[in-house]
Amino acid sequence: MAEPSSNDGRAFRREIERVVNEIAQGLRTLDAGVDWFSGLAPTQQQAVLQEVAGYAMQAHITAADGRAGVARSGVKPSANPSVMICMDPPRYGFAGLPSAEHVKAFRVLVSVFAVADTRRRETYCKGACRHAWHNLPAATERP
Repeated sequence: MAEPSSNDGRAFRREIERVVNEIAQGLRTLDAGVDWFSGLAPTQQQAVLQEVAGYAMQAHITAADGRAGVARSGVKPSANPSVMICMDPPRYGFAGLPSAEHVKAFRVLVSVFAVADTRRRETYCKGACRHAWHNLPAATERP
């Protein structure tokens, strides 16, 4: 089996960025995102978890964001990914969790990222945001 080219890797990272930000901005449901994630190979799921953990770090999630995101995620607060994200500071080793926990980890990470990113869009980026991922077209504008 051939290794994916660096162009394939960049395209996959752009797809992750698009899907996660669509969920965060309410342009795609969390369940639709989970369907997308569940259709990926295990190694791709690990890559997605690493990428989304990076987004959460960049959004400067707080323990309060973690609790609000877990509540939104539908994952039990006692589940490993929920506990990890609510720690102060949060733990980000989600890709190292057993594969049976990857969907839970995705739900938690994306939900927490959505909380933190919404806060940042409404404060730091309000009115003058040039981040392309904060200016996604509405669902009716997409092809």
